[in-house]
Amino acid sequence: MAVAAAPAGLRGSPWSSFALRRLGRFAISLWVLVTTAFLMIQLIPGDPVRAALGLTAPVELVNARRAALGLDDPLWLQYVHYLGGLVTGDFGTSMTSGQPVSEVIGDRLPATLQLALPAFAVVIAVAIPLGLLFAVLTRGGRRRGGELAFTSTTVLLAAIPEFLLAVALVAFFAVRLGWFPVAGNADASSFVLPVIALALGPASVLARIVRVETLSVLGNDFIRTARAKRLPARVVYLRHALPNALTATLTMGGLMLTGMVAGTVLVENVFAWPGLGSTIAQSILQKDYPLVQGIVLVYGIGVLLVNLTVDVLLAVLDPRSTIREN
Repeated sequence: MAVAAAPAGLRGSPWSSFALRRLGRFAISLWVLVTTAFLMIQLIPGDPVRAALGLTAPVELVNARRAALGLDDPLWLQYVHYLGGLVTGDFGTSMTSGQPVSEVIGDRLPATLQLALPAFAVVIAVAIPLGLLFAVLTRGGRRRGGELAFTSTTVLLAAIPEFLLAVALVAFFAVRLGWFPVAGNADASSFVLPVIALALGPASVLARIVRVETLSVLGNDFIRTARAKRLPARVVYLRHALPNALTATLTMGGLMLTGMVAGTVLVENVFAWPGLGSTIAQSILQKDYPLVQGIVLVYGIGVLLVNLTVDVLLAVLDPRSTIREN
């Protein structure tokens, strides 16, 4: 029986090959992530159930918990059951609370997103205009003092770890001045200090990248042509220069978003924020390995999805460098 040929528009299309490459990479990365998360419990020295329940726990309780977790089964069978559970949304059961891991993640994930997404929005809203402004002000070697102040300040802010910045913000603005709550997420004012702690360092790094990329673009021929046509300055900078400088900015922005999601682990603990960051820290201390396993998997999937989204956006903005790669 003859097989219908692929449409001529799709056969050999750079977009179709790009999609296949990216989806293939995503699938392989996802499999590696899932397998690594599964092996977490297997690679723990000793008995993870005994470690979680304590040395004084009765043998019967330990054996019952091992059987409930399926740790008495052969490794290949445990892996099959683990994959089957993930397909149905079953991440296992918490050793300490007995609550399904998926329920714990579902309860805590929104709080983490409520912190990470506004922080990322602040980074973009601050870094892009600031980098563009200082590129325009300091192009051609002008305003050396402003360039030195901008570079020194952004380097200093980027070097401060998020948790140290969070502690300093709490000590000054919450404890000393009393302007914001010390911890929790009771109202809108509770978001201010954690968002600043997460956003300040990445915004400093991204602003420097935007400035460097914009300075590079401003030296191109098409910018000189736009100026020769006597276009308004805002048109030259916003319509011609900025879009061409956003490729590297978008790449770094995606990397920073994934880093900020991971950075919430420390910031949430400083502010007692009820998200995944504080939950994974508590579960590590309590040796609640299924919960740690599930949260690590969620963080990893988030990173993979962000990277995939950035790749697609780069392909849309700059098809020459992404879609037509070998």
